[in-house]
Amino acid sequence: MRAIRVERFGGPEVLAPVEVEQPSPISTEVLVEVHAAGVNPVDYKTRRGEGVARWAGPPPFVPGWDVAGVVVSSGYGVTRLRPGDRVFGMPRFPRAGGAYAEYVTAPSLQLALLPEGVDFREAAAMPLAALTAWQTLVDAAELSAGQVVLVHGAAGGVGHLAAQIAAALGATVIATARRGSHDFLRELGAFELVDRETVPVAQAAQEVDIVVDLVGGADTAAALRALRPGGVILAIADGADETTRAEAQRLGARVLEPLVEPDGRGLDSFRSLVAEGAVKVVVDSVFPLDQAADAHRRLESGGVRGKIVLSVR
Repeated sequence: MRAIRVERFGGPEVLAPVEVEQPSPISTEVLVEVHAAGVNPVDYKTRRGEGVARWAGPPPFVPGWDVAGVVVSSGYGVTRLRPGDRVFGMPRFPRAGGAYAEYVTAPSLQLALLPEGVDFREAAAMPLAALTAWQTLVDAAELSAGQVVLVHGAAGGVGHLAAQIAAALGATVIATARRGSHDFLRELGAFELVDRETVPVAQAAQEVDIVVDLVGGADTAAALRALRPGGVILAIADGADETTRAEAQRLGARVLEPLVEPDGRGLDSFRSLVAEGAVKVVVDSVFPLDQAADAHRRLESGGVRGKIVLSVR
């Protein structure tokens, strides 16, 4: 089968089109014919030897986790899915998922059926970003209706979904983004918008319950100033260093550093919001599989609205 492989850690040029052996499902797994694969920041970080490279590598390996396609066959014991089902998911994360390929195998419980009316490219844009937003807001921060959520860096893959999920669950959402992305975010929901290029995150809001930090760097510590006492910051972009954690403790805030996990049941919950029209997944651009290096360059250049997707079929 065709696949894209990381031949060595480095820049986009290390992504090489290759022919590799098609995988076979073992017990509890299904074989999926991949139609589209999502591209995430963790993909290029891992390609460079950062991100989750310690678990996905060493090279050579097939990168990527977001997949959407059709179940071809299954191993012993699978009852959740059957051949012909249209599915999406992010198998095996943080181990190598092999999404940049024509076929992948995956544990059946790590996949879900596509939402009605959603095509493969849209579905491939969902899993990692949607589960990151869902697990951090709902499972980690225990978001409840009436709370105020600040999504810092809301125009990207996780951000545009986190803002919509929070709003759908009854929260008031304040979203920071470059001014050029404000109309894009405005179309997705009634968020209060802040220009993050001119307004420091510490001044973007006051007394919020939850900060979803998708920018990282020095902004993680600065975002603590926007929280109420007892509030939670979700340090998704870069985690939090000891200084930030100490400052959070001094201010009476909590710091959580969640890492997304594969979860077909969680995707079922997210799928319900999509089916109801409460959440819309936006595809920024689509590249052919063989142009995965160009897709990485596009994502690393910044300014992406929504998700980048690779078209496999």
